[in-house]
Amino acid sequence: MIPVDLISITIPLLIFAFFVLTNIFKILKEYERGVVFTLGRVGRKASGPGLIILIPMLQQLRKVDMRTLVADVPPQDVISRDNVSVNVNAVIYYRVIDAVRAVVQVENYQEATSQLAQTTLRSVLGKHDLDEMLQERDQLNKDIQHILDEQTEAWGIKVANVEIKRVDVDSSMIRAIARQAEAERERRAKVILAEGELQAADKLREAADVLASSPSSMQLRYLNTLQEIASDKTNTIVFPFSPEDIAKMLGR
Repeated sequence: MIPVDLISITIPLLIFAFFVLTNIFKILKEYERGVVFTLGRVGRKASGPGLIILIPMLQQLRKVDMRTLVADVPPQDVISRDNVSVNVNAVIYYRVIDAVRAVVQVENYQEATSQLAQTTLRSVLGKHDLDEMLQERDQLNKDIQHILDEQTEAWGIKVANVEIKRVDVDSSMIRAIARQAEAERERRAKVILAEGELQAADKLREAADVLASSPSSMQLRYLNTLQEIASDKTNTIVFPFSPEDIAKMLGR
């Protein structure tokens, strides 16, 4: 039988040993890095992955996830350059490239990146018209990504991509946009029709110049016209000859 005094001593020793071991040995996964603080000071490089040995009470470890993170930017009310109110939301993809700076330079890099994305989204889109927001979304994504990447570089963050998900417009503005689109289609149709008539007029003028320069070509054209008229069973046929041509045919 184990003495009571031995049990009372052994249990605290086991608890203390477990506490010491769990604080000495840390295991970091392949996608994790550890920022080690020694008496409050941090080293130049992060540790890991694998087994990390710490000095209890003197060293502390902060784990940092190095995988690509996805942040959903909440819907933002934006006033476009042409004074149209729209509601826009987006998603950003970023990752930590320097774990030390991500821990030391900013209190919470995830929250800081999200807040910066919201303000940048409003700032960039507010400089563009509604048509540009709807038609040039790829370019806007690149502009926002470039600005975010420059701002977060000091935090050890790399913004890989930004995607604008939705651009919601008020229902009254949707009707106005539909009327504008219809007017634009009518304008283009009229322009195309006018260009077609202009091209046809140019071709007719060229044909007239060719016929005028060659009397025999004019005669052949007359005969072709007579053939077309005869195929329609017309009773009266008018010969488009000038008085001089009639005089020549009569031998006068």
